[in-house]
Amino acid sequence: MKTTDSAPSIVDAPPHEVARSEPPRADRALTRRMEAQLAVAEQTARVAQELEAAPPIEGRTQTTLAVSVVIPCYNERETIVEIVRRVQMVGVHREVIIVDDFSTDGTRDLLLLLDNEPDIRVLMHGYNRGKGAALRTGFSAATGDVVMIQDADLEYNPNDLPRLLEPIERGEADVVYGSRFLEDAHQDPSRMHRLGNWALTAASNLATGQRLTDMETCYKVFRREVLDQIHIEQKRFGFEPEITAKVSKLGYRIKELPIGYDSRGYEEGKKIGWRDAVNAFYCIAKYGGRR
Repeated sequence: MKTTDSAPSIVDAPPHEVARSEPPRADRALTRRMEAQLAVAEQTARVAQELEAAPPIEGRTQTTLAVSVVIPCYNERETIVEIVRRVQMVGVHREVIIVDDFSTDGTRDLLLLLDNEPDIRVLMHGYNRGKGAALRTGFSAATGDVVMIQDADLEYNPNDLPRLLEPIERGEADVVYGSRFLEDAHQDPSRMHRLGNWALTAASNLATGQRLTDMETCYKVFRREVLDQIHIEQKRFGFEPEITAKVSKLGYRIKELPIGYDSRGYEEGKKIGWRDAVNAFYCIAKYGGRR
């Protein structure tokens, strides 16, 4: 929890870049602040309206575990506030840690406002480093007994978070994956995406001995002690096969549960390309191998 009103941390900013930055003119800065305040208000109001019209969130016993939700973020100005509000409404968290990977679309102006809220901590990379690097920063800052990953877009529904936490609460698992394909693979309408995920997951299973259906899922939940034993090397989307391989080698129990999924395309901001798929196969070969 916060005890000061300090500004978000800038992580690993090259000194010469920080030194050269100059404050904008007063009128430009005022305009940007006003636009950011309006964007935060609009996204917050939209979530409130949607939640009012939707069925109520299923009631559950409040967890006794301290939960950190880590949100890596890059150029998500249109969705970042909405996803944070949805996480807050679900209410499983003690802290939300947002790691901005040097957004250039105005996302940072919104995060400066969110950082004033008591349950939110914002960290900012000084240059673009990749999703894996953002997660590594977030994991290092997290203080919870359990760490949950939430993407900054709207593909994954935070209403699934409480259910993903339950196997860890009951002592049935050390790590939980939310699978998009365990019950309804056609939630992702793209055959190419489904085929690519199947190939990567099958290769990962062959290397690790797991029986997963969705190794590439964003929704991964970890006991803190699991992450404490793993050094993350991959800076981009190679994080997924790397973490799966390293968790498997340590012998921790992974459980899969079905989740909802609302796929978005590249025109909507999807950032994973064919180069990432090639790198994922490389990571499976590099980090895989049954213990």
